[in-house]
Amino acid sequence: MPTEVVDNPSTRLEREASRVAADVDAFFADLLPVTGDAREPLFEAMRHAAIGGGKRLRPLLTVAAGNMFAIQRQRALRVGCAIEAIHVYSLIHDDLPCMDDDDLRRGKPTVHKAFGEAVAVLAGDSLHALAFEIVADPESHEDPNVRAELTLELARAAGPAGMAGGQMLDLEAEGRELGMPEIARLQQLKTGALIEYSVEAACILNRLHPEARTPYRGYARNVGLAFQIADDLIDHQGDEEAAGKRLGKDEDAGKATFVSLLGADRARQQAELLVEQACEHLSDHGSEADLLRAIARFAIERDR
Repeated sequence: MPTEVVDNPSTRLEREASRVAADVDAFFADLLPVTGDAREPLFEAMRHAAIGGGKRLRPLLTVAAGNMFAIQRQRALRVGCAIEAIHVYSLIHDDLPCMDDDDLRRGKPTVHKAFGEAVAVLAGDSLHALAFEIVADPESHEDPNVRAELTLELARAAGPAGMAGGQMLDLEAEGRELGMPEIARLQQLKTGALIEYSVEAACILNRLHPEARTPYRGYARNVGLAFQIADDLIDHQGDEEAAGKRLGKDEDAGKATFVSLLGADRARQQAELLVEQACEHLSDHGSEADLLRAIARFAIERDR
């Protein structure tokens, strides 16, 4: 009698993460073809930033949440790629000399180092625009109301009430002493807003009423904060080669972080508590939410 093989959540996560990463690369490769004209450096810069490397956490979350709601995978993947386009544009601009002035991202030269600052700005701008083109396309959903809500909520997550606002708070934080509430708010906007949208996007695709989305927002908010604490720990004591980027930047800039306020051990404990709370938000679901639970645990187990 053959032995039954049980697919444990971590194995499933590893397999699905690899599949999502490959699908995201293929999506951008198809969407950003060789133009053969004077725009070619722009498209090369966009491909350089969007294809290869990265955790692809945001599209992975959208696909996993979509799987929980039995949403067609390709539909969830398209929206996940729109979110990734926003994330990648923010990294390009974040790395510029006027911001963090970084030379390395995802184990390769940053866009402005490889293509120059002007092309890097245009590549970021173009990926930002591309994200909204993707979610507004009928291929993402046949219902114009769903597409409109996807677009509206993505704009909110990316703008001054979300990621960009968090980046502004981060710039203003240099050399200032911040308390835990201020750091939590900063990171909830800078990192957490897009992570929250990654899960809410699946709720929108499922036409879930806003009031019914509360537990999923709670899950994503806790995962976003846990993810940021893990980032702080990696920046504090991680390996630059594994991370594929320069570490110790926050300490060099005199920025307060979860680690600088709590210490490494307490910060790690806080992240573990947040993951437990994230999983509790999914208590009404069975095995269909296992992938989301595994992603939450991955947030604090990773080394890059």
